[in-house]
Amino acid sequence: MKSRTHVDMTQVPTFDEIIDVRTPAEFALDHIPGSINRPVLSDEERVVVGTIHNQESPFAAKKVGAALIAKRIAGHIEEDFYTRPKNWRPLIYCWRGGKRSNSMGHILREIGWNAHILDGGYKAYRTNVLAKLNDLPNVFDYRVITGSTGSGKSRILEVLHELGAQVLDLEQIANHKGSVLGNMPDSNQPSQKYFESYVLDQLESFDPSRVVFIEAESKKIGNIQVPETLLLKFRQSPCIRIEATTEARIEFLIRDYDYLISNPNQLIQKLSFLRELHGHEVLDRWTHWINHHAWQDLIRDLLVRHYDKLYEKSQGKNFTQYLQAPKIQVDDLSPASIQLIAQEINRQFSSN
Repeated sequence: MKSRTHVDMTQVPTFDEIIDVRTPAEFALDHIPGSINRPVLSDEERVVVGTIHNQESPFAAKKVGAALIAKRIAGHIEEDFYTRPKNWRPLIYCWRGGKRSNSMGHILREIGWNAHILDGGYKAYRTNVLAKLNDLPNVFDYRVITGSTGSGKSRILEVLHELGAQVLDLEQIANHKGSVLGNMPDSNQPSQKYFESYVLDQLESFDPSRVVFIEAESKKIGNIQVPETLLLKFRQSPCIRIEATTEARIEFLIRDYDYLISNPNQLIQKLSFLRELHGHEVLDRWTHWINHHAWQDLIRDLLVRHYDKLYEKSQGKNFTQYLQAPKIQVDDLSPASIQLIAQEINRQFSSN
């Protein structure tokens, strides 16, 4: 029989705060969105306790672990929880809802707070994520924003979100622009598990009676795999085609990739991954243009020679309603123009 201090996944939203007591490394790999990390063992301490458990005895490990955990919990109470009101109701979880979460839960309850433990811990949460990602994406009606590279699709999604539309921005969640040049500066992609957690969190916040706008994506965004059910669903959904002129796309990409233009060596290194596909002569020409800051020549050739060919090949093949999609002709992708495009899309396509 489950303890009255333990709750299941259905009750998670009812708590004032969700506390993940696993180590910082475990938390970084994945966690319940919105939870805070208050580890009862550091990464190094967890290794020490595990080593003692394996090499000496479980009893010796429990003694060492208990002392470390007690010190950590005391620190969290003094530095953080001390200001929480008497009616504070936290939910605590660790790997399986075992010793780490129960230790903190017991002490917080002894103080007088109504602390509960997530039954099954993170493992139960992860099982719930995978199960829901198999079904929940099918509940929604998507409108897929398509367009050649440099058509401002992600910026259009940003404005749609600002206008109050429901937007699932997979590139924003994956922290990647979805191409060989897509890595974001000075930051890494999330883990696959946390990407899935965040996607589910977004979907659960949406109203199924309203349209969800999403960008046409490949199976992978950088190193991240798009959940299969979601991928299949939006690839069968109605599309909206942004048809921007080459000149408009060139000007947009110069602004949008300014962090690469300001770092020519990094840009040359990234383009080197295309050497096998396009050959030494083409790569040497691109390098020459980069070194001489001939950005329009470089981007035009990248679009015509590489990106546009891939785009035309993939869209008709992967998106079943792409060919009959309504078109929005664009010759300007300035911020003001993108605002107007998003407003028009929101007006025309937000209803089912």
